[in-house]
Amino acid sequence: MKKEKFSLGRLKKIPRNQLLIGGLAGVLLLVIAIPVEKKADIGEGQEQGQEQDAGQGSYEDMGDYAKRMERRLKKILGDMEGVGKVEVMITLKDEGEQLVEKDTSRNSQNTQEGSGEATRTNTQHQSQEETVYSSGNDGEPFVAKEVAPCVEGVLVVAEGGGNSQVAKNISDAVLALFPVEVHKIKVVKMN
Repeated sequence: MKKEKFSLGRLKKIPRNQLLIGGLAGVLLLVIAIPVEKKADIGEGQEQGQEQDAGQGSYEDMGDYAKRMERRLKKILGDMEGVGKVEVMITLKDEGEQLVEKDTSRNSQNTQEGSGEATRTNTQHQSQEETVYSSGNDGEPFVAKEVAPCVEGVLVVAEGGGNSQVAKNISDAVLALFPVEVHKIKVVKMN
């Protein structure tokens, strides 16, 4: 047997459609081999900016949620007439809650034994819950509903806090934005 060396002349003998298919297969292999950027790899600053704009997101960190709400409230109150410079502090009751979707199956079985007046009834109830996952068992649990943390109290320190009408407007604004009791809102004058 004679060993043939690779040469340009031999390459010219291969039909064009086979060269095209070989080239496309090579490109396909390169595309498959290139790593894909996951959503979690996106810069945290960009992701946090999107959450601030949307005002929603996961409530995993109470401090972040409270700070985001404080910034938004500070901006809104600062735009109100007579308030002037303002600082805001929000305290939270809880961390919020994520309600996970569950598949529930229930079985009930009634058995009657005996005859005539001597009858015994036996009832069995069986219930089983299974967590629903977003993509198979390896994925994250499917969150059906996310409940925001509950606001416990709001403190507003404002330049115009000494004026009773401005203080009432601030309290009314906080009441409109947060489900908090009136006695848990404090508006004071800034030094």
